Amino acid sequence: MTKPAPTTSGAAHTATVTPLHRSADERSLTELLELQRAAFLRDGIPDAATRISRINRLSSLLLDHAEEIAEALDADFGTRPRDLSIATDVAGCMIDLAHQRKHVRSWMKTEKVAKAMGLAGFSQRIRHDPLGVVGIIGPWNFPLQLTVVPAGSAFAAGNRVMMRPSSATARTTAVLAKYAPNYFSLEEFAVLTSAHGSGSDFAKLKVDHMFFTGSPEVGASVAAEAGKNLVPVTLELGGKNPAVVDVDADIDTAAKRLADARMVNSGQVCLCPDYAFVPEEKIGQFTDRVMARWRENYSSVLHNEQFTSTINEKNYTRIVGLIDDAVSLGATKQQLIPAGEKLPDAASRKIPPTLLTGVKAGMKIEEDEVFGPVLTVYPYRDLGEAISHITSHSHPLTMYWYGPDNDRYETLQDATRSGSVNGNDFALNLLSAELPFGGVGASGMGSYHGKFGFATFSHARAVTHSRMPLSFAELMSAPFRKRDTRSTNLQLAMWRLITRRASKKIR
Repeated sequence: MTKPAPTTSGAAHTATVTPLHRSADERSLTELLELQRAAFLRDGIPDAATRISRINRLSSLLLDHAEEIAEALDADFGTRPRDLSIATDVAGCMIDLAHQRKHVRSWMKTEKVAKAMGLAGFSQRIRHDPLGVVGIIGPWNFPLQLTVVPAGSAFAAGNRVMMRPSSATARTTAVLAKYAPNYFSLEEFAVLTSAHGSGSDFAKLKVDHMFFTGSPEVGASVAAEAGKNLVPVTLELGGKNPAVVDVDADIDTAAKRLADARMVNSGQVCLCPDYAFVPEEKIGQFTDRVMARWRENYSSVLHNEQFTSTINEKNYTRIVGLIDDAVSLGATKQQLIPAGEKLPDAASRKIPPTLLTGVKAGMKIEEDEVFGPVLTVYPYRDLGEAISHITSHSHPLTMYWYGPDNDRYETLQDATRSGSVNGNDFALNLLSAELPFGGVGASGMGSYHGKFGFATFSHARAVTHSRMPLSFAELMSAPFRKRDTRSTNLQLAMWRLITRRASKKIR
């Protein structure tokens, strides 16, 4: 005998699918969208308890099946450490989900503004209403963190969610799709697989908001498809993230931390540093220390279960090609290849940690995001050289600075644009749900995490009410009288005076 699926009040964390709520694979994309939209209209705006229940059930979905998720990720990649998968794709989701759960009651409250005008009979307030049905398209590098966290924000804002994880991590998606019906009805949350077609098919859905994480090229395609339906989009993209090592930085520490940062998930992270600018006189010390750090960390690459494989053959070939192209055009390559190992290895898709110097314009790696275990290092004599290089490329998702919090750090921030800036360590902007996460320009549009995620999936809806004896409609429609002319002339005079006074203050 089966238990009923949870209702939208969602007191229970688990339930078994009933015939009424058959699996997502048995329904078309359009049918699922219509199911969720109808439920949203039927049930109305959910209360705080319902939203918190959905966030709790989303957390439990991951926590209850953490080991199976880690095994699936290892199989999808070929080799991926369990601890990395648990830390990023399970535990790593909990910071933001907990923050959403804690604050949703206060965020969803209607705000009263300009209270003084209420005394004159004109009230103003802002509602934070859900959009309806949110579509989420995820990437393969962190297939759960980068879909579950925005889903939590969408739930906090009161929405239903349709999620389309990457086909490249099909085993991980299968685990999520298998267990999700035990926690959610399809009216609340649907996990979609390749059985529903490609990600581009999903992008054509007329949802109320489309959220995409992935490459700029695919992001542009998603935005174009969504635009045909006037569906608003949030794009979380990538880019070549620069690092600048200050003249006053501790070179050994900077090299060690950048070496580690480049190798997180074997470089398959949108926040990984792609290239580093190092003071010219210290570049030898820096590169020596990077290579030494890699030797400390990886006594083996080929047979090391702690070394993440490149996700698939396509990306393996692309990364190796970028290295070979640079070397053929004059770049110098240093690679960590342990004794007795032949690398790179196409069978395991393992590419050794690689350091490139002498990279110049015309080399493909100068323009393409590597998304692999390769760090390019440039010398600089003046900070302006580094800034000129950074600003000549598309705005990155993040930027790294190694050194004191000094005037040069401020100059770098003032002279460049990036989604975020991190000083002295990797991805510090992920440690707090109080900070927005998002890109700018080619690295994305829109943001999420914390209240920023709630705002992304909400509509700030202005609501006014008048008890005033006069009518603004009457004042703004013909016939206009002499008193109206006197009124508009008075307004002009008042605003001219205010503007002149404001201009004098800034002189």
